[in-house]
Amino acid sequence: MQLEPANVKPSIMRLKRARGQIDAVIRMLESGEECETAVTQLAAAAKAIDRAGYSIIATGLKQCYTQEGPEAIDTEKMEKLFLSLA
Repeated sequence: MQLEPANVKPSIMRLKRARGQIDAVIRMLESGEECETAVTQLAAAAKAIDRAGYSIIATGLKQCYTQEGPEAIDTEKMEKLFLSLA
C-alpha cells in the first residue's frame, strides 16, 4: 500500500529531527565530548526513529482500514512490522 505523503508528514519531521540528533552525536564523538551527552542524544534519536516507525505503521493500518475495510488487513504482516521495531 502506498502511503500519502501528507499523512506521514509528522513521521517525516520526526525522522529529520532524529537525523539532526545523529549528526550531533557524530560531531560530539569526533570532538571528544562527554560520553554521557553523546549517549543521551543517541537515545533520543533512537526513540524518535522508533516512534516514527510506529506512527508509519499506524497510519498505514488506518489508511488500509478506511479505504479497503477490515478484511483487507493482513494481521500476520502487521504483527511482523510491529515486531521488527521491538
